[in-house]
Amino acid sequence: MAGNEAVFKTLIDIDSELSQIQDLDILLERVLSEARKVVNADAGTIYVKEILDDEGIKTEKLVMRYSQNDTIQNELPPGQKLIYSVFSLPINDKTISGYCALTQQLVNVRDAYNLPPDVPYSFGLNYDQISGYKTTSILAVPLKGTEGGLLGVIQIINAKDKDGNVVPFSQNDETIITHFAVNAIAALQKAQLTRTMILRMIKMAELRDPKETGTHVNRVAGYAAEIYDRWATRRGESEERRNKFKDNLRTASMLHDVGKVAISDTILKKPGKFTPEEYSIMQTHCVHGSALFGDSQSSLDSLSRDIAFTHHENWDGTGYPGKVDPVTGMPVDFDDTGKPIGKKGEEIPLAGRIVALADVYDALCSRRVYKEPWGEEDVLMEMRKMSGSKFDPELIEIFFEVLPGIKQIRQLYPEAD
Repeated sequence: MAGNEAVFKTLIDIDSELSQIQDLDILLERVLSEARKVVNADAGTIYVKEILDDEGIKTEKLVMRYSQNDTIQNELPPGQKLIYSVFSLPINDKTISGYCALTQQLVNVRDAYNLPPDVPYSFGLNYDQISGYKTTSILAVPLKGTEGGLLGVIQIINAKDKDGNVVPFSQNDETIITHFAVNAIAALQKAQLTRTMILRMIKMAELRDPKETGTHVNRVAGYAAEIYDRWATRRGESEERRNKFKDNLRTASMLHDVGKVAISDTILKKPGKFTPEEYSIMQTHCVHGSALFGDSQSSLDSLSRDIAFTHHENWDGTGYPGKVDPVTGMPVDFDDTGKPIGKKGEEIPLAGRIVALADVYDALCSRRVYKEPWGEEDVLMEMRKMSGSKFDPELIEIFFEVLPGIKQIRQLYPEAD
């Protein structure tokens, strides 16, 4: 009994921690890792229910968002993240997670290779065959919203005993993971609401600027989080500080171009090259975006302001808007012609330097009304070429270190057809 009391106290502590996370993606990854910890599981995957276009038919599916595997992770070089393929599953009785979602009931599989003959689902061997990993015990639990709707499924794999042996998940594990899932729902719904509100703001911007899509800002935010995490790890930042900043950064990065709502359609939607006057007006979107967060109420507001204001500054000082008042846009430091002097080097806040890199990379990789996407080799060559001029050289170095993770984010948030 004392052991269970300790576990449930841990669950309460975890619940408090999860409720502080604002960004949905960071929360999903944390929910999966904590779910695995409370029942000592070696691996797992978290799925989110989404409506996808399947050959012209809108279909509810489970989309894999994050996957973790301690055994495989421990075989990788220090600092390298596990890379996995992103896929979706039908919500039906053919797979374990699909059956869990369909019935909204917990599924406990003792041995994936020896399923009872009376179950409708089967176990896919592909992952084990490709990775060399042996899946044995599986526990799939539905994430049910407060009004009964399904949010997703947590599937955790290979429970381990105190000696590290793979064992079946127990009834006690079922109780613990069910309690954990109930507690996690409130945090997930709160983060979903935050994400929805941000994407509504992005849709307003998209009405003005077709480049500013939900998938674009999600990718930029994801890239920014990956780059920052490696930067902070290099510097030995504490896990608590790193996680807090990354959570704020991912949310604030999505709003980097929100100031474009203040720019005239005549300029914003112009298909050709801007005149010098038009380009000057376009540059004011940084000041307009910064002004939206002028009455800072939180560290998230402050970071959003910094990113909106500085994500077009260049490492060598040739960017914009330069040293101007963030509210009025009037120069506070200028050259002989009255033009604002650009911020350069570490005068530019870290978050602005990171988002500048992430934004340009995604723009080069993406289709625009005025261009086709660049090929990967050309994109990477261009990114290297801009090191030390447009971009912080250290961040470019980090960008290439985390490139596999960045490519995976492009899979998570693909361009709409």
